[in-house]
Amino acid sequence: MSFDFIKDKDKKIYFIGIGGISMSGLAEILIKKGFAVYGSDIKTSPITDKLKSLGAKINIGQFKENITSDINLIVYTAAISKENPEIIRAKELNIPLMTRGSFLGHIMKGHKYNVAIAGTHGKTTTTSMLSSISLNANLDPTILVGGELDSIGGNVRVGHSEYFITEACEYKGSFLEFYPYVGVILNIDADHLDYYKDIYDIQNAFIKFAKLIPKDGYLVCCSDDEKMEKVMKSVDCNILTYGLKSGEITAKNISYDTNGCASFDVYRKNTLVTSVKLNVPGKHNILNSLASTASALILNIPSEKISEGLCNFKGAHRRFEIKGKKNGVTVIDDYAHHPTEIKATLSAANNYPHKRICCVFQPHTFSRTLSLYDDFVKAFDNVDELILADIYAAREKDTHKVSSAMLAESISKRGINCKNINNFKDIVSYLNDTLKDGDIFFTIGAGDVFKVGEMYLEK
Repeated sequence: MSFDFIKDKDKKIYFIGIGGISMSGLAEILIKKGFAVYGSDIKTSPITDKLKSLGAKINIGQFKENITSDINLIVYTAAISKENPEIIRAKELNIPLMTRGSFLGHIMKGHKYNVAIAGTHGKTTTTSMLSSISLNANLDPTILVGGELDSIGGNVRVGHSEYFITEACEYKGSFLEFYPYVGVILNIDADHLDYYKDIYDIQNAFIKFAKLIPKDGYLVCCSDDEKMEKVMKSVDCNILTYGLKSGEITAKNISYDTNGCASFDVYRKNTLVTSVKLNVPGKHNILNSLASTASALILNIPSEKISEGLCNFKGAHRRFEIKGKKNGVTVIDDYAHHPTEIKATLSAANNYPHKRICCVFQPHTFSRTLSLYDDFVKAFDNVDELILADIYAAREKDTHKVSSAMLAESISKRGINCKNINNFKDIVSYLNDTLKDGDIFFTIGAGDVFKVGEMYLEK
């Protein structure tokens, strides 16, 4: 089905899973463009409450009765099952169905300068950094980010220019529906192995994404990642590389402040571009900032606007987000749900003032926990106290092949003080007896583990 933002405003658009971070952003874009938006989710949330306040009509619970013949188009995510009753009813009524990725691609068609930021790790932070830069440069972009960003008051901003900045998720190949003018690939790592066969299958998906870039467009990629070489050889467009070890855009004279935030000079080949002071911690954020800088240079943003935009960026919600302090304990929340991300987050914590690092980790999905089991076992080596919450199932059913208890036992064998505690209330009770003045307490995971930190602070 074709979709025209000018001609189709009388159409009734229905989002299955409208409360998701990416789906809600698309719904909000439509609302702000004058569409009547409908949808469903399995539970209420601050996101669904916000959409309702903007005028969306939302059903709580996904039932076939929600789908009526006057609906013109249904948008759904790759995580929605074919057995979903709303999907089944839509097919019975011959209502057109469109994936979230395909629908986002239609939105991108209306813009000339689409920047799609892909990669296994760092998409939200890099998208947020580039958003901060582009807003500082008054580009008036439309922005769709997979997290909450204070500078835009949420996860979406509707601009009125030809610039569109979005995350590009590889799950089930959804980013292959996009129309990037600038395609950014931050890294390629093993993930979503419930869909992809292996790392080579994942790499091929990123190659297909890179081939979507037009000849006059740009591929921005990290040349420190050896998997990028095959990607770069496959494209017929301009290429701009970055990295700490190699690349056209690189960082020199790196230093860290007492909170682990870096200052450095950005060079393009041997020419100084600008000097940068970050206000988010960690070595991985230097790489994220170089990716956003490379993209900004392609968009002809002046160097001083780049450094100002990066300095203004204080982080997205759930990305090394300091939630508060209690009894001398600093509570930090992070969305990391892959072993590589966990290591990067905990590495950043080493440069943050602390006596001990304590962590509550909630594994995300049974398939990821099982397929990356050995890597998860090795991801917490510099943690002093580790609690594993039960696995957050998300879209999956428990196969009983893996559990947090099993993972805790394996991690304990490495000499780490680790235990599995089943419910959040008992975790908070344990923390109240365990945490000490000067500790950093992390909640880590892509599910609802952040609630543990909030409960601890409330006590």
